[in-house]
Amino acid sequence: MNELIAVPQMIQIGSTGRNSGKTVVAKKLIHRFKQRHTLVALKIITITGTRGKCQRGGVGCGICTSIDSGYELTEEKNRRGKKDTMELLKAGCQQVFLLKAFREHLLDGFEAFLAQIPADACIICESNSLRSYIRPGIFLMLNNQKKQVKPTAASVYNLADLVMTAPTDQELMQISIQATATQQEVWATQAV
Repeated sequence: MNELIAVPQMIQIGSTGRNSGKTVVAKKLIHRFKQRHTLVALKIITITGTRGKCQRGGVGCGICTSIDSGYELTEEKNRRGKKDTMELLKAGCQQVFLLKAFREHLLDGFEAFLAQIPADACIICESNSLRSYIRPGIFLMLNNQKKQVKPTAASVYNLADLVMTAPTDQELMQISIQATATQQEVWATQAV
């Protein structure tokens, strides 16, 4: 593994299974910090397997098969729907992006995302796979114990700074945004 890229202004939320509450946790953090900080969200779909075939088997939803190049980065502008990206925008992020990328192009897509956001933005990212390439300020893993652990989660689980199952508002209070000596805002944990 190459040296990880430090992105201290980002909290990364991963999970051991689908539908584990990543977006619910992200929305709670957005509501808590949106008044004092510039927040930008990124939801990542990492595509594995054969190009043009659904990674979950069957016909699929078309997300994976719609990519012509290595990645596709789309800014969400719609606040009226129920998609996770729309929910994050409604919650109060200044910008929200969806990155769909083949694993070998994930870092390229992430760098394209960074180029489109304010330098002082605090990032909330939903992804397991990106942790293999970057070191966020906090990596929060949501442990959905009802399901088998996804391979993407298993490969980065031991890198988590915090592991929680259905975190309460009180548990999330240990997450904060702090200014460094150079006035960069970074995500940090603190004792509750």
